[in-house]
Amino acid sequence: MTGPLVARGSSGDRGSVVAEFAVALPAVALVLLLAAGALAAGARHVRLQDAAADAARLVARGEPVSSARAVVERAVTGGAASVAHRDDLVCVVATAPAGFPALPPLSAASCALAGGW
Repeated sequence: MTGPLVARGSSGDRGSVVAEFAVALPAVALVLLLAAGALAAGARHVRLQDAAADAARLVARGEPVSSARAVVERAVTGGAASVAHRDDLVCVVATAPAGFPALPPLSAASCALAGGW
């Protein structure tokens, strides 16, 4: 044997891993929360786009505008729709809150040929 064993770290470093983890954990949690919010907003946007397309087709077939608004409101909580006629097209613009405070409101537009079956 060549001598006494030497400790790997000094006693001043004791607990530093725990302290670093305690500092990093809130940052990791925030990133995960933002990622989950962005995914939820993306799914909400897909539902909003589908509802806008359905609403445009309904109005283009001659259904009342109120039924188009109801489709958007049922598809996305807090959703609203506006209908505009442009030449031979019926266009619906649907808007809704993103569902996550840090994200801007969502918007989707869709047009359908008026009178089309």
